[in-house]
Amino acid sequence: MTDWSYGVAVEPLRPLGAQVMGLRVESLSPAQADLVKDALADHGVVVFPGQTVGDEAFLAFLTSLGEPVFTVGETPVPGWPDLNVISNVGRDRPPRSAWHVDTSYVDSPPAYTALRAVSVPAQGGATLFSDQYAALDTLAPDLRAAVEGRTATHVVTGVDPGPGEQRSAEHPLVRPHPRTGRPALYLTSPARMARVEGLSDDEAADLVVRLHEHSTASERVLEHSWEQGDVVVWDNACVMHRADHSAVVGDRVMHRGMVR
Repeated sequence: MTDWSYGVAVEPLRPLGAQVMGLRVESLSPAQADLVKDALADHGVVVFPGQTVGDEAFLAFLTSLGEPVFTVGETPVPGWPDLNVISNVGRDRPPRSAWHVDTSYVDSPPAYTALRAVSVPAQGGATLFSDQYAALDTLAPDLRAAVEGRTATHVVTGVDPGPGEQRSAEHPLVRPHPRTGRPALYLTSPARMARVEGLSDDEAADLVVRLHEHSTASERVLEHSWEQGDVVVWDNACVMHRADHSAVVGDRVMHRGMVR
């Protein structure tokens, strides 16, 4: 456990992530914000348990980390246009979620995404995170050679960004972390990876599937089971994520915010 002083401590989780105790999710000082960003760059996911906060404090916390950004086409939180709702309430079918990073179809994807637990179901509804640092570090030599120096085209699916908005972007498959320079494998869902530089469509599809299977192997995945009051933040530069909507019993409502 790492002590940040003033009663704040960071406890690493396995196989990735960290839990921060003793820090309120609200407007942070610049020094506190830097500590959170460092923890995100190191651990990928940071869990803040026991946070009894509303959307005002949640948004202030996000703003401390950077400029909030909203994905056009998502459902906003009433009264809070920088936040969106993720909910199973009133749905005939559960939401769908594949492994992905958020809004990677733009040139500068969101740095961080955070969820605030509003309603936690009685059963199920975990969020899964994959360690993309470890995914790159453990690639077989043939796969490592296949990704080095190549870019992939990420495209939008599932939402309509609106007229004139960006719908695709090129990103390296091996992407240095913007804060530390540490390289990580940078993927999103296969449906959103339209092309890989220098490969035919069939070759690209095969490579993406192999990379996904490797990246999301259980030994590289953290499963976060939600508790009331949880706030979870993750770094889109070094993790993928997905929600497990199978076998959910009860209402699952999250408010989400992202930082440019």
